[in-house]
Amino acid sequence: MKAIMVMFDSLNRHMLPPYGCDWTVAPNFNRLAERTATFETSYVGSMPCMPARRELHTGRYNFLHRSWSPPEPFDDSMPEILRKNGVYTHFVSDHYHYWEDGGATYHGRYSTWECFRGQEGDQWMGQVDDPDIPAFVPGKEKAPHWRQDWVNRAFMKREEDQPQAKTFTAGLEFIERNHEQDNWFLHIETFDPHEPFFTQQKYKDLYPHEYKGKHFDWPGYKPVTESEEQVEHCRNEYAALLSMCDEHLGKVLAMMDAHDMWKDTMLIVNTDHGFLLGEHDSWGKCWMPFYEEVSHSPLFIWDPRYPDTAGQRRKSLVQTIDLAPTLLEFFGVDRPKDMQGVPLGRTIADDTPVRRAGLFGVHGGQVNVTDGRYVYMRAAANEDNQPLYNYTLMPTHMRGFFSTDNLRTAELAEPFSFTKGLRTLRTDAGVWKADERARRTMLFDLDNDPHQLEPIEDAEIERMMIDHLLREMAANDAPSEQYERLGLDAPDG
Repeated sequence: MKAIMVMFDSLNRHMLPPYGCDWTVAPNFNRLAERTATFETSYVGSMPCMPARRELHTGRYNFLHRSWSPPEPFDDSMPEILRKNGVYTHFVSDHYHYWEDGGATYHGRYSTWECFRGQEGDQWMGQVDDPDIPAFVPGKEKAPHWRQDWVNRAFMKREEDQPQAKTFTAGLEFIERNHEQDNWFLHIETFDPHEPFFTQQKYKDLYPHEYKGKHFDWPGYKPVTESEEQVEHCRNEYAALLSMCDEHLGKVLAMMDAHDMWKDTMLIVNTDHGFLLGEHDSWGKCWMPFYEEVSHSPLFIWDPRYPDTAGQRRKSLVQTIDLAPTLLEFFGVDRPKDMQGVPLGRTIADDTPVRRAGLFGVHGGQVNVTDGRYVYMRAAANEDNQPLYNYTLMPTHMRGFFSTDNLRTAELAEPFSFTKGLRTLRTDAGVWKADERARRTMLFDLDNDPHQLEPIEDAEIERMMIDHLLREMAANDAPSEQYERLGLDAPDG
């Protein structure tokens, strides 16, 4: 048996034709949906990039205990477990966060790996002179990686020079070399269509529109202050990059066809989260509530053990934490007891449910829970959003270490149920800066309000969702202060 995962970053479910979008050009996603089970109720867990990847490895939520981080010494890692059980694992990616302080060592869990440089201001090409930057819509120009991104773009004039193309080429080369072999897992992961929405003109030409304004393909994480014309243009820039992703996805599907791999190869196509492109008057993610455009994710799975499922839809609630157990079960490897996710084999086969509700959120933000119909966003009970701590043995942020001042006040915490008996450092997490909406508790009925325009007030439904929230937090061995922060009573014991 073999397995391939194709993972995109910031892939918007609502922009894909299999989920109802009628204006983006993505024929290979339609082709994918014809060959796989398409999941209609897939949700994120821990946000954003590296917390989601930690879930991909560990099969458990991590956002209640820790912000952005590398793997912890006590973490279970799905590719490492496969490798130790005789499954060859290979990783190809241009997701540059894997090679920063806060994402380091994920790649080392695989048997072999390849990386490709140049995404989003990656510290790649050295150039002392300032690059040539066109007039642009203000927003990201003060970001430290803004200048570097324009340096990098000069070295990516052709599509084959872009990191996404290099990543897929490497993945296809692995398949070509090894398709006759057995017992391997290939993880192809591209940073696209994450911003900036930089792609080739042939993809932009798929979305003709009148725009004579300043350059705009990289919105900030903030409220929308741009004109309707600018917003429409930026959405088209995202769509163009999405079409490039579709093009390279099609090459994977074509190779599976050419080598008749559908008979013995699992295919998973997924993402870490979506992205707001002006919906809810917002750009980006993390600072505002995790609306459906961010939290409700696309997911496609082909399991060759269930050939009759091609083209079918699955309604059961599933999450990122289920992918590691799914791959372990496919290869006949037992999942560790600390994995909260559930193998999706039976769900793929006949839509067997795997959970009543699921959590999602970002460390320090609202703690959200959904049962597939309702979404409950529980905000902090106090204005200062305290108490809030990080629990870690790997004290790094995205691009640097925890400060020495922060570490001077660190204390050893008692072990959690999943830390293999290890005590962790408990450090003050500071204050999470969020939009006013993310400081409110809100309840949404997705059946009657799928775009989450009007929160509802219903004491009975809220109580039901709080019960779901408490049960899932307890199952995650949430720190006691998280209950205090949210104004909830911690369970006994």
